[in-house]
Amino acid sequence: MKAHLLPRLFAAFALLVPFSSAFGWGEPHLAITKAALEVLPPWQQNLLGEEAAKLAGDYCLIPDHVFTDTGNAKFAMMEDKPRERYLLILHLPSSQQLENLETLRYFMGKAVEALQAGHTGDAARYMGTICHQLEDYGSPAHTVPGDNMFTLLQQFLPPTEPMKDQLLHSPIENGDLHVDIKGYQPKLLGTTVGEASWRLLHRVHEGILNARSTTIPIIQALYAGDQEGVTTHQMKAATFDAKVVADAFYTILYLGAQKFDDTEQDPLRQVGIGAFVPLEAVNLYYPQTQFFSSPNWGYPHTGVVLAEGKKAVPITLRVEEKLGVVEKEFANGISVGMGRSLTYLLPKGVYAHFTVLAGLHPQLGADGHVKFVISGDGLPLASAIMTGAEPAHHLVCDISHISVLQLTVTSAGPNPKSNYAIWANPALAKP
Repeated sequence: MKAHLLPRLFAAFALLVPFSSAFGWGEPHLAITKAALEVLPPWQQNLLGEEAAKLAGDYCLIPDHVFTDTGNAKFAMMEDKPRERYLLILHLPSSQQLENLETLRYFMGKAVEALQAGHTGDAARYMGTICHQLEDYGSPAHTVPGDNMFTLLQQFLPPTEPMKDQLLHSPIENGDLHVDIKGYQPKLLGTTVGEASWRLLHRVHEGILNARSTTIPIIQALYAGDQEGVTTHQMKAATFDAKVVADAFYTILYLGAQKFDDTEQDPLRQVGIGAFVPLEAVNLYYPQTQFFSSPNWGYPHTGVVLAEGKKAVPITLRVEEKLGVVEKEFANGISVGMGRSLTYLLPKGVYAHFTVLAGLHPQLGADGHVKFVISGDGLPLASAIMTGAEPAHHLVCDISHISVLQLTVTSAGPNPKSNYAIWANPALAKP
């Protein structure tokens, strides 16, 4: 199909198909956005003023209404894509983290700029666009890459006769949801747009994975005619979404008002990345190409080591302390296979150092021999060659000008099945 015909097609589609059955969460967008606004501190609600009600009742739908609400369409468009009125990336995440990050950074930046210029109405509209993006990414109906109508999934999970031939997108996400996150305290995600959008991206990843855990239970409840079950699992996704949106709103309003204090900034000075999703996990899962390695087919694991590919054991390293070498367990860590890199985007100029303990599991990796390499923007920053008999090496790197961090482990000995390599306590620290 010719590219110039797409806008007309989307416009016609929007007019022919009822809104709630066509896009995103549908009406639950309103409930999720309202719940997020209700937990903002009074000074932020006062800053938004009458725009808060419009944000919850109208602006959060702007990306769905770009062909019918032409006056507000510009708030869901990007300057470097002037011909694209309907931005698909505001509804479905790209498989590339960088594209999702750049979109979050763009609209967060626009909202902050508008607030700093005193244009609260424009800021609220940009906030509506970014919350719509966050909510769609965390919607149970948007969780299977490339199968937004679940025609492929239904081949694995055959429908009951009453549900046969029905597209599942709308039934999965729509309903009369009453979202309430009272008591939740929104978190500041950063003191600059670059830092905050990067932290928000990782909150979004959590939301997507949370939503994926609800999709099949919702479908099973639909097949069983169990509306209560459908709502229960929808609420799990909607509640998480509301918290992510609250964090985004809270941060945008803080940045717009430039109102910071030490208690807000202290938790941001260091961030552990052991649970972050690397670029190799395309669409937030490891493809088959990541499994061809030793040990355990090279599949990285967060928080555990998979012994012989089938039993999870704690991440443990020998660590040299004042009284000698001791074995120590780590909650923040990654076990990896040989020859498979882990690559992470960084907000350039935000963090000064990367620190990590690199070593082999004391029992499983006793006969191992590996080389650990840390690279930044394609250049080596630190490395260590070690055996399973040695204590872990503490590696520290300057990353003040780095935007891409990569961790790689390769075999350096004859027994790759014992190369149970571990990156423990990987963390970024500000100056």
